[in-house]
Amino acid sequence: MTTYTTLISATELQTLAASGAPLMVFDCSCDLMQPALGAQQYQEAHIPGAVFADLNNDLSARHGDATAASGGRHPLPSRERFAMWLSSVGFANGMQAVAYDRQGANYCGRLWWMLKWAGHDAVAVLDGGLQAWQAAGGAVASGTEPAHFQSNFVLGEPLRQLATAADVRARLGQPGQNVIDARAAPRFRGEVEPLDPVAGHIPGALNRPFGQNIGADGRFKPAAVLRAEFDALLAGRDAATVVHQCGSGVSAVPNLIAMEVAGLGKTSLFAGSWSEWCSDPSRPVEKG
Repeated sequence: MTTYTTLISATELQTLAASGAPLMVFDCSCDLMQPALGAQQYQEAHIPGAVFADLNNDLSARHGDATAASGGRHPLPSRERFAMWLSSVGFANGMQAVAYDRQGANYCGRLWWMLKWAGHDAVAVLDGGLQAWQAAGGAVASGTEPAHFQSNFVLGEPLRQLATAADVRARLGQPGQNVIDARAAPRFRGEVEPLDPVAGHIPGALNRPFGQNIGADGRFKPAAVLRAEFDALLAGRDAATVVHQCGSGVSAVPNLIAMEVAGLGKTSLFAGSWSEWCSDPSRPVEKG
């Protein structure tokens, strides 16, 4: 069976589903300003058999949870708690996972990264999301899917690296760390800040809004194009030193995926991101 580890096309997913291979598809649709909208969109139309993965309830820890693996607006749950959720929806170690949304890959990367962090390599993002699936003639279902039997997902060694606020601060200004901020340019520059109490960015960070990875067709740009764009952004800096962040660690992941598609290797994620960084007034802030 072919294993997909970064992106999967709609036609590849159709072929995989028809083959009867062990597969679970996750709908990660979300809207930060309307938390209930993702579940509503799932109810209205989703890939048949897909499990809904709620950013706030399934892919984030509760605020104040002492076991959380990060701070910020969307605290990363512990690997153990995530494994419990995977088991509760019937996901098993031998399955291929496919994650999608309908928001330009803004949210489904969170599940992709978390599965890698849990030691599961066979996970891919549906390139182009639900729109690409429907454009390829894929059927959609509505309502709620039948519950899956409980599984026993077993954690493996993390396949992607998590950077903490302490890690980022300790390496600030050093050549061994280069932060890439995925937020929109006005937020990066500190001109506006609609979500967090402090405006600005981590000193020395580079800015690449996550939407720049997506072409006019709604899919990730070709590998060669992504490579050229990241090479220009890094301007000779070592790709292996990159740490990705955004506002709360969610929309940073498309940049991380794009670097892997471009052949630039595995990079780190600061999951707490700007919302965690700016929560401590002793941490430096840069504007402009």
